[in-house]
Amino acid sequence: MEEYGPATYGERIAEIYDELYGSRFEAETAAAVEFLAGLAGPGPALELGIGTGRVALPLAARGIPVHGIDASPAMVARLRAKPGGDRIPVTIGDFAEVGVDGQFRLIYVVFNTFFALLTQADQVRCFQNVARRLTDDGCFVIEAFVPDPARFDRGQRVHADDVKLGRVVLEAATHDPVNQQVHSVHVVITESGLRLYPVKLRYAWPAELDLMARLVGLRLKERWGSWGREPFTARSAFHISVYSRR
Repeated sequence: MEEYGPATYGERIAEIYDELYGSRFEAETAAAVEFLAGLAGPGPALELGIGTGRVALPLAARGIPVHGIDASPAMVARLRAKPGGDRIPVTIGDFAEVGVDGQFRLIYVVFNTFFALLTQADQVRCFQNVARRLTDDGCFVIEAFVPDPARFDRGQRVHADDVKLGRVVLEAATHDPVNQQVHSVHVVITESGLRLYPVKLRYAWPAELDLMARLVGLRLKERWGSWGREPFTARSAFHISVYSRR
């Protein structure tokens, strides 16, 4: 994984991304769109790491202007091939730069994608650029997992992510607690062969994200344990964090 870059994950997994995650998260996607639409108002909205448009397309279908940023042309090509996908403006590039013009009522990043920024410096830089692009009444929303180092045994983990007739999806991962990084490979085994899809993440604790926000003049407005506004507790595995100006 020495040559891993910002576009590696998307370029490799684009061909099967919707097959792996589309139908599995239909209810969650609907709840996310409802949540985000309530914050976006008339818009516009900007998705960081827009991918194949799982969230952006139904949000745009509500009449909210949606823009996107993604490092992977292959993922964006999948978005473009879907109904309405050709009407969403997308910038190809590092989403930490937030390299778009204008101000946005809502900027959001879902499905742990914020952790694709592999250093704390890059994550802070993303917060800085988001703050510059938010309207005065705008919000920045992050969906991410709550780190759980106990998932790893001696710094490693092998997990069966999905088992079906004719297909098995495994995850093999190593944990670097010093840099808060997880290096993993999704192994998809089918009757026709085996494919490897690498992914690197730099996780951050909710309190660390809150500090990043404070550094750029944002504050935590609310935090939930799910898109359905389940209370966030010590048992929550995920969080939906909403940041706004002070």
